[in-house]
Amino acid sequence: MRDKIYFASDFHLGVGQKSSSFEREKRIVAWLDFIKDDAKELYLIGDIFDFWFEYKTVVPKGFIRFLGKLAELADAGVAITLFKGNHDMWIFSYFKEQLNATIIDDELIFERNGKKFYLHHGDGLGPGDAKYKLLKKIFRSAVCQWLFSVFHPSIGMGIAQRWSKHSRAANSDEEQFLGDDKEWLILYANELLGKERFDYFIFGHRHLPYDRALDNSRIVNLGEWINFQTYAIWDGQSLVLKNWNDGHPSNF
Repeated sequence: MRDKIYFASDFHLGVGQKSSSFEREKRIVAWLDFIKDDAKELYLIGDIFDFWFEYKTVVPKGFIRFLGKLAELADAGVAITLFKGNHDMWIFSYFKEQLNATIIDDELIFERNGKKFYLHHGDGLGPGDAKYKLLKKIFRSAVCQWLFSVFHPSIGMGIAQRWSKHSRAANSDEEQFLGDDKEWLILYANELLGKERFDYFIFGHRHLPYDRALDNSRIVNLGEWINFQTYAIWDGQSLVLKNWNDGHPSNF
């Protein structure tokens, strides 16, 4: 019976050496194959690709096993929702056309079994980081997207690959939990709770998986798949953060 909802983020496909990205892709495909029989909905909460840009007739090379498995799930009736992250914000219509996926620019709010969910990739939220918030507005502008589209794909992808080498994912920077009073996504969630009730907050972006209790609510950060292979599952009653360990999922 298809009655489960799955959440994952920050695969960063394409980052690092080709061999490591390929091995990560195979782990992700194995996980997708594992969930395909009971998944009703699949939410991919951004930075699925370390870079993505859709030209009019060209999409980035590679990831064929991953894309094929998503197509298999879509054809089986799994509803796929794909969030734009800060690395793959230039997703446009390709996945809608090919997978009938829903594309989310920023936040998504929905209810399931009387529980209210707030989903967002997590970039640009909370206090501070004014520089990135400005860059996000520039990169998401139609002018910036048009200017990049003028480049030949070989040039555009070359620029993106050089940029990617300086990312957190490429350098495997170790993330440290800053504390409930300093984690910006926790601060943001608490601010929202002062205005509106939510049962669950689910974010990506922060490359550290955690599950924390808030005031009559919970916040789950999904982590990433370079080091942690973590994801969340909603079974209609509870939300659980899990670790995928070569076919042996366990609670994180």
